[in-house]
Amino acid sequence: MILWAIFGYLLGSVPFGLVIARALGLGDLRQIGSGNIGATNVLRTGNKPAALATLLLDSGKGAIAVLLARHFGGESAALVAGAAAFLGHCYPVWLRFRGGKGVATFLGTLVALNWPLGLIACATWAATAAISRISSLSALMAAALAPVFAWGMGRTDIAATAAFMAILIFVRHKANIARLLDGSEPRIGAGRKR
Repeated sequence: MILWAIFGYLLGSVPFGLVIARALGLGDLRQIGSGNIGATNVLRTGNKPAALATLLLDSGKGAIAVLLARHFGGESAALVAGAAAFLGHCYPVWLRFRGGKGVATFLGTLVALNWPLGLIACATWAATAAISRISSLSALMAAALAPVFAWGMGRTDIAATAAFMAILIFVRHKANIARLLDGSEPRIGAGRKR
């Protein structure tokens, strides 16, 4: 389990957004927009393909950690590796533990752990985004409801893992929550700092 945790963490800590932005000459993401290394901030550079690649890779690293761990170590290893990959994205050792907010990695991990649950979480994000046009609120709703859905599906093991990730997503969105409460959080497409 320790080895799977280390594997998941190291895979999750690869800052794909930062790597892609630098490779394409888009600059240092930490100096752009919100300073976040995720797909939303890559999109602020105006390069949609780069943002899409970041989204897929950030979600993919959580999924790959789960799938490899499950294949070679079983379901418990998959849960550990997935949670560790998420932790690695949020607190990567390579960036002095200053990582992303973890939403894409969270969703990718859930899809790999239990695809119906993952799709429900993605649908929750999409529905909230369609109604509110606020990315952070969509992420918070998906994170908050995922453990509830997992528990309702009888997967208490995944519910515990999802709850761990949800708590960290709320922690990582502290500034967003403050702006949501005072009504200053920007809407999707506004092009302002999130």
